[in-house]
Amino acid sequence: MVILDGTIVNIALPSVQDGLGMSDASRQWVITAYSLAFGGLLLLGGRIADLVGRKRTFLIGLVGFAAASALGGAADGPGTLFAARALQGACAAVLAPSALSLLTTAFTDPAERGRAFGVYGALAGGGSAIGLLVGGLLTEYATWRWCLYVNVPIALTALGGALALLKDSPGRRGVRLDVPGALLASGGLVAIVYGSSKAESAGWAHPLVLTLFAVGVALLAVFVWWQSRAKHPMLPLHIVRDRTRAAALATMGLATVAMFGAFLFLTYYLQTILDYSPVRTGLAFLPMSVTIVIGATQIAARLLTRT
Repeated sequence: MVILDGTIVNIALPSVQDGLGMSDASRQWVITAYSLAFGGLLLLGGRIADLVGRKRTFLIGLVGFAAASALGGAADGPGTLFAARALQGACAAVLAPSALSLLTTAFTDPAERGRAFGVYGALAGGGSAIGLLVGGLLTEYATWRWCLYVNVPIALTALGGALALLKDSPGRRGVRLDVPGALLASGGLVAIVYGSSKAESAGWAHPLVLTLFAVGVALLAVFVWWQSRAKHPMLPLHIVRDRTRAAALATMGLATVAMFGAFLFLTYYLQTILDYSPVRTGLAFLPMSVTIVIGATQIAARLLTRT
């Protein structure tokens, strides 16, 4: 569901823009509001799971995600939709790390864990594929609003399964939230992304754009400094100093930048230039999504136990 919402609205974007009267410059915030809140708060979400317990955090994230999805589906203007997408992202930031940590604690045998993470990776790849295809189907045969409403039954089903099947220990004592770190990281990312969006209309050399970039870089620099001084850092710097972890994080970052940029651009190219229907646009993305699933289940699952 978290991955699904990174892509499901992409196919619907032209319809969303027409329905709510968005400008070309602001339409990308339907995607960016979600991904910024998700990425900016993800580390804090993991710490919250440590503090209050993984299962409880997972349940809170599910309920919040369903509520935010319902709000977005009922949006009567761009501002409400952007706010709902940001709230979805914040709930996803709580949901994703608790789900991953529950998976880690449920499967302790290395071989079983490798298979479990292979299935997880396939679902992640499948989530993006399903998001693009289902987004096209819902937009063409229902309305773009169902691209958000569809999360409600998914979340409620997962909630029932979690209550019935998941077991977890309570939160750990002594865990502290690094709120200044979260604010610095999120603020820096928002400033840089907002500056990039304003550059489309104002130009890269505009004083506001340059100021936003400077503020963003400064906030991220202070974030790094703070992580080296904080008693309970949100991102202990030894993690990113580790060569293997740093390379993995850089790879995921570059892959995500490329994928989301391609999704946004190709959606408009296929629908407005080539006159593809929303369903045909979703199908056009399938080859990439299928290779992600194959890579996760057939390649990554085998490499995980060795490397």
